[in-house]
Amino acid sequence: MIVIPAVDLREGRCVRLVEGRVDRETVYSDDPVAMARLWESQGASWLHVVDLDGAFTGGLKNLEIIKEIIATLNIPVEVGGGIREMAAIEELLDIGAKRVILGTAAIVNPELVAQASAKYGEAIAVGIDARDGKVAIEGWGVTSEKDALELAIQMKARGINRLIFTDIKRDGTLKGPNLEATEKVARVTGLKIIAAGGISDMEDLEAVSSLEHVGVEAVITGKALYTGSINLKDALALIEKR
Repeated sequence: MIVIPAVDLREGRCVRLVEGRVDRETVYSDDPVAMARLWESQGASWLHVVDLDGAFTGGLKNLEIIKEIIATLNIPVEVGGGIREMAAIEELLDIGAKRVILGTAAIVNPELVAQASAKYGEAIAVGIDARDGKVAIEGWGVTSEKDALELAIQMKARGINRLIFTDIKRDGTLKGPNLEATEKVARVTGLKIIAAGGISDMEDLEAVSSLEHVGVEAVITGKALYTGSINLKDALALIEKR
């Protein structure tokens, strides 16, 4: 299992939100590119980048910063946030993104997911963000009536083989991951799962890594790295090298 640092972009800065709420934002850096370089220098093998402005409004709003991050790093970068058209997917892949994450599109335009998956295969993943078992969209501002597990099954049928599964109520809270829900999605779908939300310390990372046998291949962590409650080098030594 691998540990993936997160760089969340809002208005050109590197931020973290609690439960996806903009009124609970902490700015960690005015230089997201430097932050991305830091995580690479500490041994990260992937980077997770989210365009929060794009997620809230649709469209890529921090594209120039994303371009610079991808151009600067030597490790693969996955990008999500506001990607709801094939043109945006193609643009991100053209500038070097190794994986594009579709979230809201999975609800509002599932055919796009099928088309992108058929065309680009492993370069396409779906992000399912769950609040009390229901899928949240549009930067988590809207909670749909769609059951998260049901959507995961439907996305598998559309050709997806990898999900980023986030429990919104845990995200940015450092309260620990929702292991039960993560395991259920992995077991029921048989998909590759990247877990996110609530990682607070090394024990949480170890707990998520215990799900590797059911298909949890990676874990995204953000706030715990920025607050220092997890040291990335230590996490990589513990999780990836064992």
